Amino acid sequence: MKKTIFTGSAVAIVTPMNEDGSINYDNFADRIEEQIAGGTDAIVVCGTTGESAAMTDEEHKECIRFCVEKVAKRVPVIAGAGSNDTAYAIQLSKEAEALGADALLLVTPYYNKTSQRGLVAHFSAIADSVSLPIILYNVPSRTGVNISVETYKELAKKDNIVAAKEASGNISAVAKIAAETDLDIYSGNDDQIVPIMSLGGKGVISVLANCLPAETHEIASCCLEGDYKKAAELQLKLLEFTNDLFIDVNPIPVKEALNIMGKNVGECRLPLIRMEDAKIAKLFSSMEKLGLTK
Repeated sequence: MKKTIFTGSAVAIVTPMNEDGSINYDNFADRIEEQIAGGTDAIVVCGTTGESAAMTDEEHKECIRFCVEKVAKRVPVIAGAGSNDTAYAIQLSKEAEALGADALLLVTPYYNKTSQRGLVAHFSAIADSVSLPIILYNVPSRTGVNISVETYKELAKKDNIVAAKEASGNISAVAKIAAETDLDIYSGNDDQIVPIMSLGGKGVISVLANCLPAETHEIASCCLEGDYKKAAELQLKLLEFTNDLFIDVNPIPVKEALNIMGKNVGECRLPLIRMEDAKIAKLFSSMEKLGLTK
């Protein structure tokens, strides 16, 4: 039986930036403390939402180190260490392990992509290089690569490949993964927490939790307790805002939302730029309905 990394809600935490584009570590510390106080069950650092693709190697390592030290084992820290270059992903994974991360999140190779056999070789090589538990991250809308159920089944043979973050949007595929593997499953889409957890999912890796950590934690907790009716009510109450957090490329909208809330996390790094006024107005409207505007 594979060891579960966490149950409940993990935040895919943003990386706050100063006006000059450097990382704002004081603000980062505040966001980490806010998440823990809000009941967040794990923190994913240097993921897509954390803008890892726009970080230097040194920044990537420093963000992981800072997060690990600030969290101080209060909740698991899961480090994004994926790459389209297997050798580089191995390097990042080893560094994350040395820095004290509790687990790794590994996205599928993007741009150069690969076959299903290539995915097995890629993830197996990384798994063999570290002892940390690994969550495979399937987000074909961003990478152009989908992990098939058969590939999941093959990769599940690795002792330290323990979970899947499923952001394919394909509930039928999630059901098959649950039925045919022993991998833990986490929703990678905030609008699918309840359906995925109703199929046995252990929780969510969430963008929404950046803004609403307690509420996201409560949705997942209700599911874990078997109260899917209440969980569905909570998820549907937040659905408009949840959807508006993806009206532009993540993490542009969530950073805008946090700034509207007065959290001052700064802008995204190029090539991501601030949303146009019409989208900001739409996001503001859904936030206003929830009392999230200052």
